[in-house]
Amino acid sequence: MSSVNKVVLAYSGGLDTSVIVKWLQEEYQCEVVTFTADIGQGEEVEPARAKAQALGVKEIYIDDLREEYARDFVFPMFRANTIYEGEYLLGTSIARPLIAKRLIEIANETNADAISHGATGKGNDQVRFELGAYALKPGIQVIAPWREWDLNSRDKLMAYCEQHSIPVEMKRGKKSPFSMDANLLHISYEGGNLEDPWSEAEDDMWRWTVAPEDAPDKPTYLTITYKQGDIVAIDGKSMSPATVIEYLNKVAGDNGVGRLDIVENRYVGMKSRGCYETPAGTVMMKAHRAIESITLDREVAHLKDELMPKYAKLIYNGYWWAPERLMLQTAIDQSQQVVNGEVRVKLYKGSVTVVGRKSDDSLFDANIATFDDDGGAYDQADAEGFIKLNALRLRIAAQTGRKL
Repeated sequence: MSSVNKVVLAYSGGLDTSVIVKWLQEEYQCEVVTFTADIGQGEEVEPARAKAQALGVKEIYIDDLREEYARDFVFPMFRANTIYEGEYLLGTSIARPLIAKRLIEIANETNADAISHGATGKGNDQVRFELGAYALKPGIQVIAPWREWDLNSRDKLMAYCEQHSIPVEMKRGKKSPFSMDANLLHISYEGGNLEDPWSEAEDDMWRWTVAPEDAPDKPTYLTITYKQGDIVAIDGKSMSPATVIEYLNKVAGDNGVGRLDIVENRYVGMKSRGCYETPAGTVMMKAHRAIESITLDREVAHLKDELMPKYAKLIYNGYWWAPERLMLQTAIDQSQQVVNGEVRVKLYKGSVTVVGRKSDDSLFDANIATFDDDGGAYDQADAEGFIKLNALRLRIAAQTGRKL
């Protein structure tokens, strides 16, 4: 093993990362600093402190990053209407650059030589953590135990715990067969019967949403207020970014909104089937496109839509800190200066329907759009020349008999 004096570990307090603490101490003969992030996963993070102390860790960081996560990562992403491969709202992907950023900050504060994480060698997270870390501190050493050790099963991990007297919390009740990851924006499910893409997800798997057929028979209406592309209030009540997401998760989840079952293409090359619950994000996406529909110029809106798949791919693949993502973000944020106003949505049995939108910056002109007499605001006779000019190349091609 290369010389490492101190390493900062992204630590959840679970089985894998508890084993990693001891493994780093044994294999690298180094001091371990643990970092546990509260990014809205819905579980108490403070118990990680006692677990780390029991493993001999002296420097322990437990940070509430919910507002930073929502404000500086989730909200900027939603300004771009970001979707990966047509469906995925990137709930896991967008959390990783924040964790990488904080790992590097703690490494600098503690004079650590390296960082470490518990991501496996098959997934996307190893790429996201490490690309972020190298972008922020090029000389940092990264230790990825799952790419080095032979503890590649739960039985081997448990045997290691017994051998090294690592306390393991045995939870009562039925253990979930799924690998789950949660944060403020979503919860993901992989493994179990989901590894068969033909097999339907079990009803009792879902945690945040009721089944759409069991949702209330009466719709819920929300009025969402936007300022420069970000939600600042719901039903007239001002809210912080994290509070917006928390509130929408609850309301939308109660109405069965936000379930997704997809097969996605991982950056490392394989296809992976996963299920996601993103109640707030589903509402935010629909409402943001609605407010943009009346405030953005046509060509600006279309250009954003053309750039979005590239932007989504950069986030999915771990390039949040890359110069091209920063360049795109500047353009996206500039477009949002006029994205102000209110959107009214209806939540009903798993669906989100936009039923109203208004803005002082609206480009919608009822006098021009009306089917009634517009008083001369639009001369319909002008359309003839417009059509003939745009048809010119088509007519020339047709006269020559060309098909392409």
